[in-house]
Amino acid sequence: MCRNIRQLHNFEPPATSREVHDAALQYVRKVAGTTKPSQSNQAAFDEAVHAIAHATQHLLDHLTTSAPPKNREEEAIKARARAEKRYATA
Repeated sequence: MCRNIRQLHNFEPPATSREVHDAALQYVRKVAGTTKPSQSNQAAFDEAVHAIAHATQHLLDHLTTSAPPKNREEEAIKARARAEKRYATA
């Protein structure tokens, strides 16, 4: 749905609360169709971010896997390589 929302599960070290909040913020922005809500909608916007961050953290805390944790630096290198290939000019 949104390229800016990153996978947070099965990384070493685990996702921080800041990363969870940022993912929730991106989701709410996408659904709301705005990056900056009006003053009259700010409270609802903030409440939604908080609720989604809480649900996301709950999900991450309860997911299990038999796969070994991924390394953040290695995954970032792979992502940069994919982006270079995708956006390469002829």
